[in-house]
Amino acid sequence: MGPIIENFYTAFKSQDAEAMATCYHKDVHFEDPAFGTLKGERACNMWRMLINSQKGKDFEVSFSDITFDGKRGSAHWEATYTFSQTGRKVHNKIDAQFEIQDGKIIKHIDTFNLHTWAKQAMGFKGMLLGGTGFFKKKLQAQTNKLLDKFEAKQ
Repeated sequence: MGPIIENFYTAFKSQDAEAMATCYHKDVHFEDPAFGTLKGERACNMWRMLINSQKGKDFEVSFSDITFDGKRGSAHWEATYTFSQTGRKVHNKIDAQFEIQDGKIIKHIDTFNLHTWAKQAMGFKGMLLGGTGFFKKKLQAQTNKLLDKFEAKQ
């Protein structure tokens, strides 16, 4: 098992963004359907923002199937929470791929079905639009705008 990957998710489950950030290499490359590509401190700030926004709420993380060969790893993780914009329950299932350099995560790619997420988070509107490139682009613009605001306050 990859200790750095396990440490990352243990910190996530505990909602400890700073401990998560220590698992990342300073030049980390993060990618997912909701935020697109984030690099370095911006990737760490995304986790800080997400955890900060979920403190004291019904946010839960579980993880399993961690693999690690010394350079690459993978994991499956799931998040359950109430999507604040709609009050709808979300159970997102994510597969993660990692590359490790100098004992830290240098590359982290999360993959999940954005259409499934959108249906849960947004209901009928998400069902109609969640599978489109337009929706993905708009969502990434919104999430990155929120991240810009968060970083401006730091």
